Amino acid sequence: MTAFPTVSVTPVPGVGARAARALTTEFARQNAATSALLVGADHSSAVVAAAVEALLPGDTLTLVPGRDSSSDLLRGHISGLGSWVADRVKIVESLAEAQPADVVIVGEPLTGTADEARALIDQLGKYLSDGAVLSVAVPAGPGRTAGAAAELFRQGALFGVGSDLVVRNQPPLRVHKLRFSPAEVSTAAGLAPAYRTSSVPVTRTMHIDSNGVAAAGIALGLAVLARRARPKSKLWLVPALAAAPVAAFFRDPERDVPTDPAAIISSADGKVLSVERLRDERFGPGEFLRIAVFLSVFDVHVNRAPVAGRVADYFVEEGGYANAATAAAEHNVAAYTVLDTDQGTVVVAQRTGLIARRIVQRAPVGTLLAKGERYGLIRFGSRTDVYLPADRAEALVSVGERVVGGSTVIARFTNA
Repeated sequence: MTAFPTVSVTPVPGVGARAARALTTEFARQNAATSALLVGADHSSAVVAAAVEALLPGDTLTLVPGRDSSSDLLRGHISGLGSWVADRVKIVESLAEAQPADVVIVGEPLTGTADEARALIDQLGKYLSDGAVLSVAVPAGPGRTAGAAAELFRQGALFGVGSDLVVRNQPPLRVHKLRFSPAEVSTAAGLAPAYRTSSVPVTRTMHIDSNGVAAAGIALGLAVLARRARPKSKLWLVPALAAAPVAAFFRDPERDVPTDPAAIISSADGKVLSVERLRDERFGPGEFLRIAVFLSVFDVHVNRAPVAGRVADYFVEEGGYANAATAAAEHNVAAYTVLDTDQGTVVVAQRTGLIARRIVQRAPVGTLLAKGERYGLIRFGSRTDVYLPADRAEALVSVGERVVGGSTVIARFTNA
C-alpha cells in the first residue's frame, strides 16, 4: 500500500532548504500549540528537517512516508534526533491513519493536470481542521501540466494565504499556501511574521526585497550588453554603477517588533505628515484616527502590518501622482488593505507619489497577518496611512516625528 496520496502526480526531485522553509512556514510561525501533517515525507529531505526544526513544546507532527522512504526509515531518523523530538513526532504507515491537522504539508513537489490537482485537494480536504492551511509546491516553469495544477490551487484558496516563488531551488518552485475555511481573527495575535521568499537575506540583519534583486540584475545585464555593443565606450558604467543604489532602495532590514498587545506600530519608515480624526464610509460608519507617514526615496519602502489581523478586503482607487508630501496626494493612486482585528477595522493605505508608480501587495483576502509582518512595498517615494478606530486608539506620535516601520509604536489601543 502506498503511503502517499494515490492521485496520479509526478514527483519532481529537489526541495532545497529555502523551498522547505517556505513549505513549512505556516507551521513554524504558530506560537500556540499546533498540529502538522506532513504527507510524502522523506527521511533525508529538507522538508522533514524544516518541520522538525519548527517544533515547539505542545506541537505535534505526523509524518506519512513518501515514495522514496518508509515508516521504518523515518522512525530511525526521528529516533536519532533525541527523545524531545521523538515524543512530538508520530509516524504512520498511510494517510488513512492520520488525524486532521492545523497545517497540512505536501512534502514532494507535484505536477499534473487540473483534474489530478483537484483529486489531491479532495483527498487532503478531510485532513484539514477548521481554518487549516494546505501547503504544496509545484514547478514554477512554463510546463502545461504544472501551470494547470498551479491555477487550480490559486482558484481553490477561498480564504487565501498566498504563494511564494522560490527561484533559488532546482527546479524553481512555487509554493502555494491555501486555506479553504476561514480562520478566526483572534488567531492572528498568536502568530509570528511569516517567512517570505520575497525578502532575500544578505546578512543576518539585512535583506533585499526580491524586486530589488530583479532590478539590480536588470541594471547589470544592461551594463554587460552596453559593454559588448560598444567596448570602447564608458556608457556601460552608468547601469553598472546604478545597480548598487537600486538594490539598496529595496533594502529590508530585520526589525524588533514590540510584543505589547496594545501597541500599534508604524507600517513604514518615514516622517509623520498628519495625525487626524476623520470619517470614511468605505470602511464603516464610525470615526477613524488616521496617521499618515511620508517616505522619501532614502527610506525603507517595505510595508508591514501595524496590528495583527485578517485581510478582509483589498482594493485600489485610481488617481494621480502628486507629491506624496502634499495635500494633493489625497487623490493619488492608492491601495487599501482592510484588516479585521480584535479591536475592529484597521486599514492601511499604500499611496503612490510623484516618483512612485508601483504598489506591491502580497497578502490576499483571508490572509492572517502577524503584527510587524511584511506584506508589500511601494517603489520609490510614497506615503502610507494607517486608519484606526478612533474610539479605541490614541496616537503616540506627532507631526514631523520620524518613525521606523515594524518598531515605532505610533498609537495604542486604549481598551486592550
